[in-house]
Amino acid sequence: MKTPVIGVLALQGDVEEHIAMTKLAFKEMGVDGHVRQVKSAEEVNAIHGLIITGGESTVIGRLSSVNQTLQAIKQRIQDGMPVLGTCAGLIMLAKKVYDRVLGETKQSTLGVMDIVVERNAFGRQRESFETELEIPKIGEKKFKAVFIRAPVIREIGPEVEVMAKLGNKIVAVQQHNMIGTAFHPELTEDTRIHQLLINKVMNVYKL
Repeated sequence: MKTPVIGVLALQGDVEEHIAMTKLAFKEMGVDGHVRQVKSAEEVNAIHGLIITGGESTVIGRLSSVNQTLQAIKQRIQDGMPVLGTCAGLIMLAKKVYDRVLGETKQSTLGVMDIVVERNAFGRQRESFETELEIPKIGEKKFKAVFIRAPVIREIGPEVEVMAKLGNKIVAVQQHNMIGTAFHPELTEDTRIHQLLINKVMNVYKL
């Protein structure tokens, strides 16, 4: 039996927090898995699943475009590799991105998820908050979600499943092998979102 390997895109953002949470998720699931930082196209091609972190989506896009990592990630996702994008990572997955002030941003994204995202939809850093969300896909217990300069999903395509809403705002979605959250699951003690990714990896690669 192969060992599942999860990569965390380590260009910028909450890299260490995602690594720690993925290790904890493996432990709670009783799975002998590995998690590693990913910075190059070669490293992207050596993993079974990927986490795209929160941070500055424009910076992540620019850095990953420069060293061809973006194209390698896009190809792997299109080939079926499971991916979790959180906050800026969700923006990176989207086909189209808007900013309340700037309009359409035209920034570099992977463009693989059939969603339209609005950046900073809840305001800036000082408007950060925590709340309890119902996410039936991961169980009955509510999930403590941390929103920091968070985006929201304004439009979804027909193959996109809504996983969670905050009021009438869509804040978590899934499309086949892709999971996207507007919040930061790595800043909690709840591993269920990371377990969802790991389960997808194990199902896709029969691990």
